[in-house]
Amino acid sequence: MTQTEWDRDAVTEVIEQKKSMPGALLPILHGIQDRIGFIPEDAVPQIAKALNLSRAEVHGVISFYHYFRTTAPGKHTIHLCRAESCQAMNSESLETHVKARLGIDYHETTADGAFSLEPVYCLGNCACSPSMMIDHEVYGHVSPQSFDAIIDELKEVAA
Repeated sequence: MTQTEWDRDAVTEVIEQKKSMPGALLPILHGIQDRIGFIPEDAVPQIAKALNLSRAEVHGVISFYHYFRTTAPGKHTIHLCRAESCQAMNSESLETHVKARLGIDYHETTADGAFSLEPVYCLGNCACSPSMMIDHEVYGHVSPQSFDAIIDELKEVAA
């Protein structure tokens, strides 16, 4: 996204609110992502200047933590659990199905902008493995068939 497609004022506001905090970089990055959904590449120089850091330092933190996005997420974000309990309950075949169904890999968004796929390393729903979360709703005992039904329903609601 170009800087005209994201909210520069929101980025500036977050930076101003948090720049005097000890260790302000992470709170700023979280604040920006919470406000606009991702960390725009064009905001890196602004963040670096406010904190007297190099652009490389800011970029290094963004790229180190998988939680941070540098592109706008899809309308719905799917977090697929990769923890041991889910793996023991065949989440790897579910993962293969999900990626094939959506035509994307982790940290990507479908061409229509409807879905982003992110790994997560425990949703605290181990008794109902394999699990996933779409937006803020957790699903348990997810199979390829139940995944397809959920995705189809979300697509219908959007249509």
